[in-house]
Amino acid sequence: MLKLHGFAVSNYFNMVHLALLEKGLEFEIVTAYPNNSPEFLAHSPRGKVPFLETEFGFINETNAILEYLEDSQEGQQLLPASPFECAQVRTLMKEIELYIELPARLCFNEAFFGGVVSDVIKAKAETELRAGFATLKRHAKFSPYVAGDHFTLADIYFLYSVSPAIQVAQRLFQFSPLDDLPQAGALLKLLGVNPHVQKITAESDAARPAFIAYVQSQR
Repeated sequence: MLKLHGFAVSNYFNMVHLALLEKGLEFEIVTAYPNNSPEFLAHSPRGKVPFLETEFGFINETNAILEYLEDSQEGQQLLPASPFECAQVRTLMKEIELYIELPARLCFNEAFFGGVVSDVIKAKAETELRAGFATLKRHAKFSPYVAGDHFTLADIYFLYSVSPAIQVAQRLFQFSPLDDLPQAGALLKLLGVNPHVQKITAESDAARPAFIAYVQSQR
């Protein structure tokens, strides 16, 4: 059986979790926080989560895990059959990750965990976030999903990257990306009624206190 290693507060872990649920696959969750122990690094060379345990060995990096699931498993397909449309979905995934998720992540410590991020980093993050949301506005279709009329991996990246990025923008930079992109807000509401998304949200909320305690213990 597939085993997903990670923790429920991680947005990248939740991306894979949602894909597994949407595809209707059997899997087990193994709760694990990032660390640099030799055993952990043998499964995830950078010491990060998530990673997927398969009958053949371990796969790390979220995009590689998601594509492995698409290539090897049955269930709902989350990438289009058309090579061109598939490339569009993959491009949207990469744009969301590079231009929205990563700039926002620079500020997670201050926005969510009570830490402090330097003004230089915050200024760069704000500039990149504004450009990232402008990119999304130009490229995404929102009809109603990110890449068109079907739910795809791009929507999974959107849900678990855009949601925290909006909170970072509002808490640290006093702007709401949804003011200029109401279609994104509509899609977040649509995805929010998905039973699998609701299940993951509840599990994430329940796991948050333990994760915050873990983060503070590592300082």
